[in-house]
Amino acid sequence: MKIAANLSLLFTELPLAERVLAARVAGFDGVEIQFPYELPAVLLKGLLDRADLPLILINLPAGDLMSGGPGLAAVPERQEAFDQALQAAATYAAMVRPAFINVLPGRLAEGVEREAALATLERNLWKTAEAFDILGIGVLCEAINPLDMPGFLINTADELVELLERVDHPNCQAQLDFYHMARQGLDLPTCIARLAGRLGHVQFADCPGRGAPGSGTLDFVAAREALVSSGYQGWLGAEYRPGEAGTEASLGWLEQWRSR
Repeated sequence: MKIAANLSLLFTELPLAERVLAARVAGFDGVEIQFPYELPAVLLKGLLDRADLPLILINLPAGDLMSGGPGLAAVPERQEAFDQALQAAATYAAMVRPAFINVLPGRLAEGVEREAALATLERNLWKTAEAFDILGIGVLCEAINPLDMPGFLINTADELVELLERVDHPNCQAQLDFYHMARQGLDLPTCIARLAGRLGHVQFADCPGRGAPGSGTLDFVAAREALVSSGYQGWLGAEYRPGEAGTEASLGWLEQWRSR
């Protein structure tokens, strides 16, 4: 399994435009960026080409989600805004060619019944999977813990499987973040087994603290063994907070992981 640096959390001591090359120098095999849209697509493509690194993942624009709002994907009254975000992401992705685009379910909006939100999310995931299938780009959806993001619509592997079964599109898979499962006290090997055959991408950070591997108590050996047992052969995205010492000081785990 190859390892990608999430440039929204790593190398943040540098401007975003300089982080791609920094990831290459540090020894990462690829990069992912949560919301890269501040960089023109043609500029990001040039940065990726010069560093000779693939772009593994970007997120679909999510409206006000990161500032505490419900986002776009599961809010019936925001369908027009979601459709505009989908079009913008498709245009951007056609240039930068990520392997995957991630659709964040968002929070349950005030006044919206859970079933109505899930039905809206189901339709929007299916629509996104269709649109990006034409581009040869996979679509993901992830569960996020409700402690860090109260009200988030999808929290567990079981809920994620139920959602994917509703969507029922071959171009829509699960994204699993080790940290978000561990933050809820869930057993990682069990979560991985539950998502076997539906797992498109994996991200990781230690827990507690969402720091680098080794900064917490998460059993990464057992988690990696469970991934192998599940048949997963995709990427591992390093999406952790490196701490005040900076990203380079946090990379003691990287060479050991790559050697495996």
